[in-house]
Amino acid sequence: MKKICSIYRSPRKNEMYLYVLKADELKRVPEALLAAFGPPQLAFSLILTPEKPLAREDIHKVLENLETQGYHLQMPPPEDDYIEHLPEELLRRNDPV
Repeated sequence: MKKICSIYRSPRKNEMYLYVLKADELKRVPEALLAAFGPPQLAFSLILTPEKPLAREDIHKVLENLETQGYHLQMPPPEDDYIEHLPEELLRRNDPV
């Protein structure tokens, strides 16, 4: 099951993305979600298949959401994830001596 998908980035929230079927574009996305998301900015288009995993999302969940509700919202990672990737030296820089 291949799906051609358009992926939009939110201008309001860093790393928040909205996946929609290219054929439907934004027609099936609720108005309230679009209002909170902000004016969608097209990031890129992609062919989604169950065999090709995505970096931060479960491909099967994305495909299911596209089929059932017409969109998939990718939320930004928790801020803790950013901190875990910093070198130990930077994490301790502001610690009292």
